Amino acid sequence: MYANPNQPQPIYAAPRASAGYSPNLAAAPLPGRHSPNPQPIYGLPRAGAIDGRYSPNLAGGGLLGTSPNLGRASPNLSGATLGGGGFEVERVSRPPSAMGMGGMMPGGVGGGAAYDPEFVYRENVSKLIAAKTRPFSVSGRIPLDPAHLVLFFRAKTGTSHSLDFPIDIDYSTPPALDVLISACRTHQAHDTGIAHESYYYPPNLPLTPSVEIANHPLLDAIRSALLPTLPVGTYLTATRDRLDILLAGGRLPPQPSAQAVARRDGRVATLNITLPVRFTGGALTVRYPFDGRVERLDSVGTAAGQTDLEWTAFLGECEHDVDVVTRGCRMSLSYAVFAKTFGGVGTASPFVSGRVPESVSSLPLFTPNQPFLDLLPPVLQMSRGRKIAFLLAHDYEVDPSVALAESLVPQLKGGDALLHITLKTYFKLTPALHYTAGGYLWPLDRPVEIFDEEPQARSAYAPPPPADALRARVEASGAVPLSDAGVQLLTDWRAGQAGVGVGMPGGREETPVGKARVHFVSNGLLEKLVVNVAVVVYVA
Repeated sequence: MYANPNQPQPIYAAPRASAGYSPNLAAAPLPGRHSPNPQPIYGLPRAGAIDGRYSPNLAGGGLLGTSPNLGRASPNLSGATLGGGGFEVERVSRPPSAMGMGGMMPGGVGGGAAYDPEFVYRENVSKLIAAKTRPFSVSGRIPLDPAHLVLFFRAKTGTSHSLDFPIDIDYSTPPALDVLISACRTHQAHDTGIAHESYYYPPNLPLTPSVEIANHPLLDAIRSALLPTLPVGTYLTATRDRLDILLAGGRLPPQPSAQAVARRDGRVATLNITLPVRFTGGALTVRYPFDGRVERLDSVGTAAGQTDLEWTAFLGECEHDVDVVTRGCRMSLSYAVFAKTFGGVGTASPFVSGRVPESVSSLPLFTPNQPFLDLLPPVLQMSRGRKIAFLLAHDYEVDPSVALAESLVPQLKGGDALLHITLKTYFKLTPALHYTAGGYLWPLDRPVEIFDEEPQARSAYAPPPPADALRARVEASGAVPLSDAGVQLLTDWRAGQAGVGVGMPGGREETPVGKARVHFVSNGLLEKLVVNVAVVVYVA
């Protein structure tokens, strides 16, 4: 049957070779010249003699002067052209399957009149960049033998039960599963009122799975994949949300109130763990409400010999639902993930709806012991009316020429963190971090910027000494002497003295001091200025 010029042939399957005609011209050469790279012809050729003047695969209407490369031809399939020898040639672009696209194209049917490969290419690139820039879901597996998983729960009668895994209700239904289902409530569907065979365990009843989230780096994976911009000092915590049970014919209705829930309780993500129960169907669909992206995540349930658990996490404001379970039973345990800051180091940057959740806490992650607290009152009492400073003892990953010293507060560790927390939380003072070097102190809002310009010489014959030149450049960066700033730097006067070592009785030990380095150019050479960080506080 001949090809209809107004109805292009399907481009998802290779054409068949007809009797007396071979699409491979290399195997069946025609007299005369032909295309060096012939493309397969869709549709049977019309009867006609080949006189050797035309190529059987010319995109330009059969003329030999036209390039046979169909990739440069217009993808518009508005009709057919007649080439020499009576051949009917249709201009065919690359199939949508090769471009990663199928189905409807803008303005027409897939591969139809309005199909534009360049537009499709741009759309695919845009989708890829959007998914890379802002992923909203991530999946993984927990390396845990399902046979080691036990679910402890309490029935309505007040008796406690345990449910062992894995489960295959087509083979055998554990009695504890029937008790668990009888204690559950039915999901409410928005379209039909009640979603049959769709249950959830009441949140007011105790439920404890033997799998511990803290034993697996799930929260670290969620932070790395979905919340990479969380500031330092912000931690993720997980709280059990609910247990969903979907029997055959049941589904989890759409959760359009997910955004409202996220804004109300401050969750930044939801973690969903699929328990090892065999089922088919029940695909999880996650929708990102801000740009309309949708991801469908299929699950095969618990396969034979499976030694891990499936988990999926998505941002707190995503809408989600579960398709109808066609066979078996789908059980999933969900957790609400929250972001909290500790140490009283300020609020985190917005990460849900462009705002900071109310669950962000300023409580310190750890508190100093009473013996440490008892050491500060004598020092503070004798420092009234003065500004005192303590040098930090640890090194931190910071570039003083770019970042302010105050940005190190969330990274404080060890005794540095103890001192900062004690001054701020227990004695209600206002400690601040400053850069200091060589008896100079940089203001709170100034980084250490050592400019490349050398200071002007006092005379044409006597350049300034290196120390004076560096001092002039330090002052040009905004630093002021400690005496001018009214700051007294407190140090251990016993450190370094023989026989009175710190931390080693009778020894000799220097008090550790954290260091940062700033690069600068001096006399054509690259050098580094060692900078310390000090906790400065005014004692009223």
